[in-house]
Amino acid sequence: MSVCIAGAAAEGAEQNHLNVPISDHGPWATAMNNLGIMPVGISGHQLVSDSLCIQRYDPSLGLIAPINPMMAGISLIQPPPGIIKEIIHCKSCTLFPQNPNLPPPSTRERPPGCKTVFVGGLPENATEEIIREVFDQCGEITAIRKSKKNFCHIRFSEEFMVDKAIYLSGYRMRIGSSTDKKDSGRIHVDFAQARDDLYEWECKQRFMAREERHRWKIHEDRLRPPSPPPVVHYSEHEAALLADRLKDDNKFSEATGVLFTWIDRGEVNRRTANHFYSMIQSANSHVRRLMNEKAQHEEEMEIAKEAFKNALMAILTQFEQINAVFTAATRQKAWDHFTKAQRKNIDIWRKQCEELRNAHSEEIMGIRREEEMEMSDDDSDEIACKRMRVEENGVCDQTQASLKEENDSLRWQLDAYRNEVDLLRKEQIRNSRPDEDYAHSQTQESQLQLLQQSMHSMQQQLLNLQEKLSSKEAELEQAREEHRHLEGEVLLLRDKVSPLCRIYCIPALVRSRDRRTEFMRGGVASEKEALLLGIMSTFLHVHPFGANLEYLWSYIQKLDAKVTAMELEHLMVRLPSMFKQELSGVGANLEKRWKFCGFDSPSTA
Repeated sequence: MSVCIAGAAAEGAEQNHLNVPISDHGPWATAMNNLGIMPVGISGHQLVSDSLCIQRYDPSLGLIAPINPMMAGISLIQPPPGIIKEIIHCKSCTLFPQNPNLPPPSTRERPPGCKTVFVGGLPENATEEIIREVFDQCGEITAIRKSKKNFCHIRFSEEFMVDKAIYLSGYRMRIGSSTDKKDSGRIHVDFAQARDDLYEWECKQRFMAREERHRWKIHEDRLRPPSPPPVVHYSEHEAALLADRLKDDNKFSEATGVLFTWIDRGEVNRRTANHFYSMIQSANSHVRRLMNEKAQHEEEMEIAKEAFKNALMAILTQFEQINAVFTAATRQKAWDHFTKAQRKNIDIWRKQCEELRNAHSEEIMGIRREEEMEMSDDDSDEIACKRMRVEENGVCDQTQASLKEENDSLRWQLDAYRNEVDLLRKEQIRNSRPDEDYAHSQTQESQLQLLQQSMHSMQQQLLNLQEKLSSKEAELEQAREEHRHLEGEVLLLRDKVSPLCRIYCIPALVRSRDRRTEFMRGGVASEKEALLLGIMSTFLHVHPFGANLEYLWSYIQKLDAKVTAMELEHLMVRLPSMFKQELSGVGANLEKRWKFCGFDSPSTA
């Protein structure tokens, strides 16, 4: 390339531009730097420092290094405001920028994968060498197709080079220093739609789609569960290895799968029957191990059930304590000091607590019933009869106590309402004046009417509760009569059965039955029961007012952790002459306590 002075044509001097010295290197350096070209002079020296040159310029590449089309510094399609295009000097021609006040040149929509540009407005005398000289600065040119009508198509090797070529759109090209119209023209650079570009772009898109499918397939293969290993074919060597694996607990499952596959394939014949029989026998030997594991799991389940039962008992005890607090709060000496809103909240809380306590007690009774169903028939019959009597008495007493408590609370509420009515009447009499407001008297009368209505409703509730109490007492008496009648029938049946047993000569059965009943009533079966009997007698003797079963069981568990509460209860039920059960407390505090009565009647014991 050579240097040409911009004002040579205006002065009309027809001198050689190669011999004119350059006085100002600023425009020349700016133009070359804007195009991404290293600014050098005629002698090849660099005109500006490296820090002022365009970024990412690599001198080893020759002219223009590949750059990001969207980076700041060069305007690729439309230069941003504030950037002024400079004159570009080439070896055979000069490019003059258009007037900055004019609108920028327009371009069509960029086709996908575009590497070809359309260049129009070329001078008539422009040759392919001049065009290559101008656009070779934008990048490597693969093909130039020039037409006879002052335009051509230029195809670059990369897409980003097209953006640099678009930058030259709007420049006026002048060949040499001639002023002839055939040597000048305003060039227009635009995107061109070429088949080769579209084909390469489609090939690239298909390649990327294949790569994406390949990556997705690798991802799916990685997430797919592994296939089961293939089962080896039967041979004597494999059968011996399989027999060893069948004896190993860790490899038993895999080995049984192989054995099943061999049998299913039809490998069993007269020659291999003995081998398969020994392997089946080895598989059968694991039944005992499985049963031991099952027993161990059942034992763990029983321990978990016992822990769950103890936790429920502790929760029920706390519910009883909370209910006792509510019962104490509803008594008259504390109830009258609360406001109506506080009474309402306390009443709601008490009902919720009672519902939860009843639900937990039902759950505990269900667990106990399940445990009782597992006992033998003889034990369950006698213990169920005794427990039924005790529970019937306890339930009846508890029902009566709860009804009495409810009755008393309603009476206290009725008394409180009566006191309020009396106070309002006294205030009305005290404040009755001739000039008293009519509205005030009306409000007091309405309050009196509301209180009277509430008092009537409370009286009605009290009558309903009394009727319920009388009906419950009648049902209780009827149940007791039926119980006495059933006991009489049982005694008559026993009297009828005993002579028949003597007639038909079954004294051994009767003796065994009497021995069993005697054992159930007062016998001690083992040394362990005798030791428990001594500990319980000593413990209950130092508690003259008795103790409940949970308290006694918690004490004995410190000495022997394997003892259950059911064993203690069975032992005390079998010895009525030494232990007796009583109900103590009222209402929510009602509980069953065991007492030691061995010294009360030593002759009968």
